[in-house]
Amino acid sequence: MNADSTPVTINILDKEYRVSCMPGERDALVNSAGFLNGKMKEVRDTGKVIGMDRISIMAALNITHDLLKFKAQVEDFEQHTAPRLQALQHKIDAVLEKGRQLKL
Repeated sequence: MNADSTPVTINILDKEYRVSCMPGERDALVNSAGFLNGKMKEVRDTGKVIGMDRISIMAALNITHDLLKFKAQVEDFEQHTAPRLQALQHKIDAVLEKGRQLKL
């Protein structure tokens, strides 16, 4: 454990885990644990997956799938938005330049 880190107790599927984290990251850790706990409960409650190891793997796969899907959406958005923003910036610059020239 790092000298600056503090222990935090989190609960996942009714089990307690002590995890060390930096003081400024406590809330993020607690939120992450809550999110993971919720995903693991979803997997467990389907009744199709039995055992902590399997539930953990399925929850991790589901979270990873969602993350990669979201990442692809962000990349797609950026790819299509960046050229449009650049074109708008050029138009704005052109209008501002005309305004400066009219003032002269």
